Amino acid sequence: MKRAEQVTFGGSRLDRAAHLRGNPAALAEARAHPDAASILMWRGKPMVCGPDGDRLAFVTTQHPVISAGHDSLIGGPILLGIDDTGPLFATDLSDWTPGDIDESALDHFVDTSLQRYPGFPEDHVFAELRQLMTRLNPRHAELVAAAKALIGWHGIHPFCARCGARSEITQGGWQRTCPACGAHHFPRTDPVVIMLITHGNSVLMGRSPGWPEGMYSLLAGFIEPGETLEAAVRREVWEESGVKVGEVGYLASQPWPFPASLMFGCWGRAETREITVDPVEIEDALWVTRSDMMDAFAGTHPFIKPARKGAIAHFLLQNWLADTLE
Repeated sequence: MKRAEQVTFGGSRLDRAAHLRGNPAALAEARAHPDAASILMWRGKPMVCGPDGDRLAFVTTQHPVISAGHDSLIGGPILLGIDDTGPLFATDLSDWTPGDIDESALDHFVDTSLQRYPGFPEDHVFAELRQLMTRLNPRHAELVAAAKALIGWHGIHPFCARCGARSEITQGGWQRTCPACGAHHFPRTDPVVIMLITHGNSVLMGRSPGWPEGMYSLLAGFIEPGETLEAAVRREVWEESGVKVGEVGYLASQPWPFPASLMFGCWGRAETREITVDPVEIEDALWVTRSDMMDAFAGTHPFIKPARKGAIAHFLLQNWLADTLE
């Protein structure tokens, strides 16, 4: 697909400086570099700034917030890479608790709450990534996608999966090593297929329980061990909708840090049209014509709202409507 890397989180060709990760002296030198900078994360939400909240906020690695003791989980900045501005890191501040926090507003499908860290300008806020991902430039999107996924992985993998001892963060944040048995553990990425399934001039859409009213998206599901992309597409579509799929092909991929997936965008041609929804998998599924989908994108359809902007589903549908998939 010619426009594959234009998808949100599609990458900015960041130099991830993997050669520095196993060199403690080089890592220390990078952190002490006068141009080193860190983005800040709080419970998976990046700190952004500006009147439109369209760019990440960076602080020097000598900034007091770095040593404030709010990153006990990680123990220090994670190396994200190097660009022409200098070494780039991510610092987790999740141990900080805002004085006016409303826990009920957090961790929802739509979290519009903003948190402000003391001492920062008024326009510096922690904001939910889904709300701002389409406003970030490719470099900032790649940085925050990596940071969110990495920090989230450390948060749920503090112990060695082999012997149960508490593991230690190594390789600049890109590995955990067990001091008891020596096992190495690496950041997890969950592969997911998401499918543009067509039959004639219609595309198969579905919705999950709890989504905003009227929101429909492409069907998707996790790839199982020992399964190809093509097999996963056919299985997931059959399980969720009862539709049989024949020919399958690959279109584009997208890192999806919610919490840490890699979405494989595929196309498939349906061999049957009858839908039988599995209510355990999804809430509803339907065939949507090209003209109805155009209305949905224009906001004029009577009940269908398109997939969220920034998601690969929206990207694939947009290119399907524009006839630019190839």
